[in-house]
Amino acid sequence: MSWFSISALVTRSALHRPATRLYPVEKRQPYAKTRGHIAFKITDCTFCTLCAVKCPTGAIVVGKTDNTWAIDHGRCILCGNCVEGCRESCITLSPQPWHSMLVQEVIRYR
Repeated sequence: MSWFSISALVTRSALHRPATRLYPVEKRQPYAKTRGHIAFKITDCTFCTLCAVKCPTGAIVVGKTDNTWAIDHGRCILCGNCVEGCRESCITLSPQPWHSMLVQEVIRYR
């Protein structure tokens, strides 16, 4: 390589923004239509069990008698069937990723 091509490369690198982001300071925005995790609002739920019936993996368990709703994030495949089946719109598909799990985690709402 000649001296001119190296200096052109250094100059171009110095004048443009970096190719990577500074991770703790700049967090990546989720891509469009990225599946993150299931978000649930218990105040709007009527416990009709449609979401549990539509779930192909059985990750959602709804108790009609004691008004409980539970989701096992380890079994959830984020297909969105529960979101489409919910009449009250209390289940949404959030684009933010769920934190990593070290053990099986079941979230229960009462």
